[in-house]
Amino acid sequence: MRHLPYFCRGEVVKGFGRGSKELGIPTANFSEQVVESFPSDISTGIYYGWACVGNGDVHKMVLSIGWNPFYKNIKKSVETHIIHTFKEDFYGEILSIVIIGYIRPEKNFDSLEALISAIQEDIEEANRQLDLPEHLKLKDDNFFHLPEGKIVNSH
Repeated sequence: MRHLPYFCRGEVVKGFGRGSKELGIPTANFSEQVVESFPSDISTGIYYGWACVGNGDVHKMVLSIGWNPFYKNIKKSVETHIIHTFKEDFYGEILSIVIIGYIRPEKNFDSLEALISAIQEDIEEANRQLDLPEHLKLKDDNFFHLPEGKIVNSH
Protein backbone atom coordinates (compact mmCIF):
# COMPACT_ATOMS: atom_id res chain seq x y z
CA MET A 1 0.00 0.00 0.00
CA ARG A 2 2.30 2.73 -1.24
CA HIS A 3 -0.25 5.47 -0.51
CA LEU A 4 -0.36 4.79 3.23
CA PRO A 5 -0.49 6.58 5.50
CA TYR A 6 -2.93 8.75 3.56
CA PHE A 7 -4.03 12.07 5.04
CA CYS A 8 -7.38 13.51 3.95
CA ARG A 9 -9.68 16.28 5.09
CA GLY A 10 -13.10 17.35 3.89
CA GLU A 11 -16.61 18.36 4.79
CA VAL A 12 -19.05 15.72 6.05
CA VAL A 13 -22.03 15.43 3.68
CA LYS A 14 -25.24 13.41 3.78
CA GLY A 15 -24.73 9.92 2.40
CA PHE A 16 -27.25 7.26 1.49
CA GLY A 17 -28.74 7.18 4.99
CA ARG A 18 -28.01 3.46 5.37
CA GLY A 19 -25.23 3.39 7.95
CA SER A 20 -27.29 4.36 10.97
CA LYS A 21 -30.74 3.26 9.84
CA GLU A 22 -30.13 -0.15 8.23
CA LEU A 23 -26.82 -1.20 9.71
CA GLY A 24 -26.75 0.48 13.13
CA ILE A 25 -23.23 1.57 12.18
CA PRO A 26 -23.23 5.32 11.44
CA THR A 27 -20.78 6.63 8.83
CA ALA A 28 -19.47 10.05 7.90
CA ASN A 29 -19.35 10.61 4.15
CA PHE A 30 -17.07 12.80 2.07
CA SER A 31 -18.31 14.76 -0.96
CA GLU A 32 -17.72 13.47 -4.50
CA GLN A 33 -15.03 16.15 -4.89
CA VAL A 34 -13.04 14.75 -1.95
CA VAL A 35 -13.58 11.15 -3.10
CA GLU A 36 -12.28 12.07 -6.57
CA SER A 37 -9.15 13.59 -5.00
CA PHE A 38 -8.06 10.18 -3.64
CA PRO A 39 -5.24 8.55 -5.66
CA SER A 40 -6.89 6.79 -8.60
CA ASP A 41 -4.91 3.62 -7.97
CA ILE A 42 -5.74 3.29 -4.26
CA SER A 43 -7.37 -0.12 -3.81
CA THR A 44 -11.03 -0.30 -2.96
CA GLY A 45 -11.72 -2.06 0.30
CA ILE A 46 -11.81 -1.66 4.04
CA TYR A 47 -9.13 0.32 5.90
CA TYR A 48 -8.41 1.51 9.44
CA GLY A 49 -6.92 4.67 10.88
CA TRP A 50 -7.62 7.77 12.93
CA ALA A 51 -10.35 10.40 12.56
CA CYS A 52 -11.17 13.77 14.05
CA VAL A 53 -14.27 15.96 13.64
CA GLY A 54 -13.42 19.68 13.64
CA ASN A 55 -10.93 20.29 16.44
CA GLY A 56 -12.39 17.51 18.59
CA ASP A 57 -10.73 14.42 19.98
CA VAL A 58 -9.01 11.90 17.69
CA HIS A 59 -10.74 8.51 17.55
CA LYS A 60 -10.15 5.14 15.94
CA MET A 61 -11.98 4.57 12.66
CA VAL A 62 -12.70 1.98 10.01
CA LEU A 63 -13.31 3.16 6.46
CA SER A 64 -14.78 1.81 3.24
CA ILE A 65 -13.51 2.97 -0.15
CA GLY A 66 -15.46 1.76 -3.15
CA TRP A 67 -18.82 0.88 -4.60
CA ASN A 68 -20.33 -1.16 -1.73
CA PRO A 69 -21.29 -4.22 -3.82
CA PHE A 70 -24.12 -5.21 -1.45
CA TYR A 71 -25.87 -1.92 -2.31
CA LYS A 72 -24.69 -1.81 -5.95
CA ASN A 73 -23.55 1.83 -5.77
CA ILE A 74 -23.03 3.60 -9.08
CA LYS A 75 -20.62 6.18 -7.64
CA LYS A 76 -17.50 5.43 -5.64
CA SER A 77 -17.81 6.51 -2.02
CA VAL A 78 -15.59 6.95 1.01
CA GLU A 79 -17.47 6.20 4.22
CA THR A 80 -15.85 6.55 7.64
CA HIS A 81 -17.18 4.83 10.74
CA ILE A 82 -15.66 6.57 13.75
CA ILE A 83 -15.37 4.14 16.66
CA HIS A 84 -16.98 6.53 19.13
CA THR A 85 -20.54 7.48 20.04
CA PHE A 86 -21.44 11.05 19.12
CA LYS A 87 -24.45 12.79 20.69
CA GLU A 88 -25.58 14.28 17.37
CA ASP A 89 -24.89 14.36 13.64
CA PHE A 90 -22.04 16.52 12.39
CA TYR A 91 -22.96 17.30 8.78
CA GLY A 92 -21.04 20.32 7.53
CA GLU A 93 -18.16 19.78 9.95
CA ILE A 94 -14.61 19.13 8.74
CA LEU A 95 -13.55 15.49 9.07
CA SER A 96 -9.81 14.82 9.14
CA ILE A 97 -8.64 11.24 8.65
CA VAL A 98 -5.38 9.36 8.44
CA ILE A 99 -5.68 5.98 6.73
CA ILE A 100 -3.00 3.70 8.13
CA GLY A 101 -3.72 0.15 7.07
CA TYR A 102 -5.75 -2.19 4.88
CA ILE A 103 -8.10 -4.85 6.29
CA ARG A 104 -9.74 -6.54 3.28
CA PRO A 105 -11.10 -6.05 -0.23
CA GLU A 106 -14.70 -5.07 -0.92
CA LYS A 107 -17.06 -7.97 -1.40
CA ASN A 108 -20.74 -8.72 -1.73
CA PHE A 109 -22.77 -10.44 0.99
CA ASP A 110 -25.70 -12.83 0.88
CA SER A 111 -27.61 -10.95 3.57
CA LEU A 112 -27.71 -7.76 5.58
CA GLU A 113 -26.81 -9.81 8.67
CA ALA A 114 -23.66 -11.14 6.97
CA LEU A 115 -22.65 -7.58 6.00
CA ILE A 116 -23.19 -6.33 9.58
CA SER A 117 -21.18 -9.27 10.96
CA ALA A 118 -18.26 -8.50 8.59
CA ILE A 119 -18.32 -4.82 9.58
CA GLN A 120 -18.21 -5.78 13.26
CA GLU A 121 -15.16 -7.98 12.53
CA ASP A 122 -13.56 -5.06 10.64
CA ILE A 123 -14.11 -2.82 13.69
CA GLU A 124 -12.50 -5.43 15.96
CA GLU A 125 -9.51 -5.69 13.62
CA ALA A 126 -9.18 -1.88 13.48
CA ASN A 127 -9.22 -1.74 17.28
CA ARG A 128 -6.47 -4.38 17.49
CA GLN A 129 -4.26 -2.72 14.88
CA LEU A 130 -4.66 0.82 16.24
CA ASP A 131 -3.55 -0.27 19.72
CA LEU A 132 -0.11 -1.15 18.31
CA PRO A 133 2.59 1.41 19.28
CA GLU A 134 3.55 2.12 15.65
CA HIS A 135 -0.06 3.15 14.89
CA LEU A 136 -0.74 5.02 18.13
CA LYS A 137 1.88 7.66 17.29
CA LEU A 138 -0.18 8.96 14.33
CA LYS A 139 -3.08 9.72 16.68
CA ASP A 140 -1.10 12.77 17.88
CA ASP A 141 -0.13 14.02 14.41
CA ASN A 142 -0.30 17.81 13.93
CA PHE A 143 -2.57 17.17 10.92
CA PHE A 144 -5.46 16.82 13.39
CA HIS A 145 -5.07 20.36 14.71
CA LEU A 146 -7.02 22.69 12.42
CA PRO A 147 -5.99 26.35 12.50
CA GLU A 148 -8.72 28.33 14.25
CA GLY A 149 -11.21 29.98 11.91
CA LYS A 150 -9.66 28.51 8.77
CA ILE A 151 -12.08 26.99 6.28
CA VAL A 152 -10.68 23.83 4.70
CA ASN A 153 -12.51 22.23 1.79
CA SER A 154 -10.10 19.60 0.54
CA HIS A 155 -7.10 17.65 1.75
